[in-house]
Amino acid sequence: MCEYCGCQSLKPIDELTREHDEVVRLISHLRTAHQEGGVARMAEIAREIARVLGPHTEVEEHGLFPALAGDFPDQIAALEAEHRRIEVVLAEAADGVTPADPTWPDRLMEAMAMLRDHILKEQDGVFPAALANLSTEEWEAVEATRARAGSTLPQPTA
Repeated sequence: MCEYCGCQSLKPIDELTREHDEVVRLISHLRTAHQEGGVARMAEIAREIARVLGPHTEVEEHGLFPALAGDFPDQIAALEAEHRRIEVVLAEAADGVTPADPTWPDRLMEAMAMLRDHILKEQDGVFPAALANLSTEEWEAVEATRARAGSTLPQPTA
């Protein structure tokens, strides 16, 4: 993933990037479960991905994206639309349910391919744009959103 612009030196971007890394790791497990025909395992992993993405998406949509929407309205709207499409497929496995729809495993894999592309757009476009464009006050708003949303990942040790 991206490391060329230095945006990961900022704590809010580092946290979002670590969440992206965890989602990519989980997607790799999802691929294995899909190849093995393990729909119940796929549902478990989908719930874990949704758990990581919950606070992650909140930080993006209520902290980072509003600060960028004025300069990049179409791009931010497209990213938010992708969030909704991904959430719909993940939600089918919510509450411990293993979806009975035979099309769900393939739809989930399609959504995860979209998610991987989405992550690249954020890391190669949104995060560097945020580094270049956000004011101190806007970064403080992103950090306040993170404080409210929390994270499912352990904090790195210094």
